[in-house]
Amino acid sequence: MNLNDLNVLRPDLAFIADWVRQGSHVLDVGCGDGAMLRYLELGKGCTGYGVEIADDKVLESTQRGISVIQHDMEEGLDLFRDNAFDMVLCLSSLQMMQHVEARLRDIVRVGQEAIVSFPNFAYWPHRVALIRGRMPVSRSLPYQWFDTPNVRYATIHDFKDLAEKCGLEVLEYVALAEGKPVSFLPNLRGSLAVFRLRKKEGVAA
Repeated sequence: MNLNDLNVLRPDLAFIADWVRQGSHVLDVGCGDGAMLRYLELGKGCTGYGVEIADDKVLESTQRGISVIQHDMEEGLDLFRDNAFDMVLCLSSLQMMQHVEARLRDIVRVGQEAIVSFPNFAYWPHRVALIRGRMPVSRSLPYQWFDTPNVRYATIHDFKDLAEKCGLEVLEYVALAEGKPVSFLPNLRGSLAVFRLRKKEGVAA
């Protein structure tokens, strides 16, 4: 894959990739087609694995040369030891989980750090849709209410509260719109929330 492809096709992933240190050992949970992990391998010398359940996405990841494990994240990450990875990615996947808190604790257990992204439900077009009596449909929430894989919805403030409850330190966070960071009124103007996290000293995840 041409390294410029991710910048053009998925600027949000290209932005997130800048938070991953050179040469990191990475676990990409819900890796999809493997584009992110392949980008990190080629561009930043990273190593690691993808975890994915969908047959078609596992095949796409394999075709990209990614080491991918077909596994249901709802069953947890017991196949990996504590702190097995420098970085764990969970990008636009956590909101599809039934048990978000348990899965978040699992993610930070197996990684020194984690990057989590999710659609920001407080994004202003989503608010307008709700005022009009409709469930939001947007680029970050592209599904109709009756066929969406998303089972949980959150805002930036909601996720901060969950991170605190789980004993996590928020190292940095950003709201993205069209792949670019939003500094003014991020919870209103950002469609995608991205958090970089780690366990607080002395706190078990």
